[in-house]
Amino acid sequence: MRLDKNIPAVITGGASGLGAATARALAAKGVRVAILDVNAQAGAKIAKELDGVFASCDVTSEPSVDAALATARAAHGQERILVNCAGIGVAKRISRRVKETNGIEPHDLATFTKVIQVNLIGTFLLMSKSAIGMQATAAIGEDGERGVMICTSSVAAEDGQIGQVAYSASKGGVAAMTLPVARDLARDGIRVVTIMPGLFLTPMFAGLSPEAQQSLAASVPFPSRLGHPDEYAALAVHICENPMLNGERIRLDGALRMAPR
Repeated sequence: MRLDKNIPAVITGGASGLGAATARALAAKGVRVAILDVNAQAGAKIAKELDGVFASCDVTSEPSVDAALATARAAHGQERILVNCAGIGVAKRISRRVKETNGIEPHDLATFTKVIQVNLIGTFLLMSKSAIGMQATAAIGEDGERGVMICTSSVAAEDGQIGQVAYSASKGGVAAMTLPVARDLARDGIRVVTIMPGLFLTPMFAGLSPEAQQSLAASVPFPSRLGHPDEYAALAVHICENPMLNGERIRLDGALRMAPR
C-alpha cells in the first residue's frame, strides 16, 4: 500500500507508547490519522500535533467502538489501515499462597476477564468492525488491496512468564487469530499481520527504576536494551507498504526468549 494523504488510519491505544509512535510514523508519511483511546487528554494532544482526529474509545464496548469509528470516518473517510495497540497487563499467578491466613487464593476471574476483554476481545471487535468498512471500499493499487490490519500480540504469547497467565492467554489469542482472519479477508484484498514485541520502553516499563530497566535490558541478546516505540512503528509502516506480508506473526524482540521469571 502506498502511504499518502489519501490513506486514513485508525490507531487504538494511540495516546501513548507503541500506538503514539505508530501514529506519528504514519502521519509523517502523509497518512490521515485517527487516535482512539480512553485517555482523552493525551489522545487529543497527539491528534492536534498530527493534524488528526481523536475519539474516546473503550475497546471492550461495542457502542463505544461504533461511535469512535464513526467520528474517525466522518473526519477522514473509511480507514484503510487499522492498528490495534490498546492493551493492559497484570501480574498474577493462577493461584498464590497467602501468608496471613496460611491459605491458597485463586487468580480472580474478574481480573482475568478484564485482560481478555481489552487485549483479545477488543482487538477482535475493532477488526470485525473495520473489516466490513474496508470490504465496502474500492480496491486500490495493482494488487487490488483494500486495507491492512496490524495487531499487537507479545512474546509472552509464546514465552509467558510466572504471573502472566491472563496476559499470555490474551496475547496468545491475538496471535492465533492472525492467520484465520487473514484467510477470511484475503479475497477482499485485506491483509492482517501481528507484531509480537519483546521488552519495549512503554508506559508499562517507564515507571520502573533505572536498575530494573537495566536488568530487563540485559536479558535481551542483541541489542541489549529495551526496544524503542519508534522501532515498533517502523515495522508497522513497513507492513503497510509491503504487500507480501500477510497472515504472519513477527517477533520484534532482539532474539529474546523470556525466562520463567
